[in-house]
Amino acid sequence: MFAYTRLKPGANVIPNFSRQATETRRRLRWATRNRGRRNDFEVHSGPVKTNTVEATAPRTIDLRSDTVTLPTPAMRKAMADAEVGDDVFGEDLTVKLLEQRTAEILGKEAALFVPSGTMANQLAVRSHTEPGDEVVVEASAHIYYYEAGAPAALSGVLCRCLAGRRGIFTAADVEAALRPPDAHFAPTRLVCVENTHNRGGGSIWPLERIAEVAAVARQHHLRMHLDGARLWNAAVATGIPERDYATHFDSVNVCFSKGLGAPVGSALAGGREFIERAHRFRKQFGGGMRQAGIIAAGALHALEHHRARLSEDHANARALAQGLAQLPGVELDLKTVETNIVLFRLTAVPARRLVEMLSEAGVRVLNTGPDTIRAVTNLNVTSKDIAAAVEIFGRVLKRMNP
Repeated sequence: MFAYTRLKPGANVIPNFSRQATETRRRLRWATRNRGRRNDFEVHSGPVKTNTVEATAPRTIDLRSDTVTLPTPAMRKAMADAEVGDDVFGEDLTVKLLEQRTAEILGKEAALFVPSGTMANQLAVRSHTEPGDEVVVEASAHIYYYEAGAPAALSGVLCRCLAGRRGIFTAADVEAALRPPDAHFAPTRLVCVENTHNRGGGSIWPLERIAEVAAVARQHHLRMHLDGARLWNAAVATGIPERDYATHFDSVNVCFSKGLGAPVGSALAGGREFIERAHRFRKQFGGGMRQAGIIAAGALHALEHHRARLSEDHANARALAQGLAQLPGVELDLKTVETNIVLFRLTAVPARRLVEMLSEAGVRVLNTGPDTIRAVTNLNVTSKDIAAAVEIFGRVLKRMNP
């Protein structure tokens, strides 16, 4: 049975479907719609049985993001068995263990577990600055582009945006953006780097470029923050340990719920005094959690067991890119596929319409512009899924542009 939630006295009730229940309903709709005839996109399918319907429905291949993954059985067991306490009182031992392990990997004194990467980034901005300060970011950085205006709303700071190349800017760019000391100008306090870069297509910052930017920041007494939500991907792709990237930064955000596949959580790492200051702002931002060890256990399991396997996602992304690049109407530079994100341009059909038709056929991706699409490989997508997705892409494109 489905659980129902009453909206208000006298109101109707609505079903509260789980993700699995929603998928079952989608399959049943497909089975009913296609009963008695073969579907053109019947790929990678499995049986669906109910009291009234037995049919074969396509498995959805979800490439929208690496955040869509479901916990593995081992991760669920770790969460169920977690030792917990009240983390607001500092009594959750699993949270403490996760924070200690994260700080150790990143080479920092301390870390703070938070619900999301956005909170980790915004805690860093707030902890490094005061209202009226200026923060240097790349123009398409997640901190500026995808966090709902939080730097202004939560910290009262201005963003000075640099035009990077696939999300990567230079030390000279930072130098040129700095304002001279003058009471008319907002003082610059912080430089933010995103590695890997989401809108850059999973691009990896070269370590030497980071060192050059950090040198300019130090010269001008600026702090450095790394949005490393996908730092794990950069480390696996390059073989450079996470701490070697992190050493150039005063603070680092890492995410457990993207490529690592945990259901919830990120961490902010840095010096001990910095983390103590961030802890206060976490409370202010509403990020204090009680028996958080249940979700911290999932993050800890992911941290210890899912980092090395990111190479599989990278290989799947390359295979997907190679397949898509051969399709008519697709522009894709294979050299830009460095980790698990594939960005490409359409030359003949609207991106939004293609996304809709792909979804109906069993492949989910995101349009990032009128003619651009993003696909992200992840823990729940196999090499067989990639081959099936390329085939479906080809069939849908052929239908749209015969």
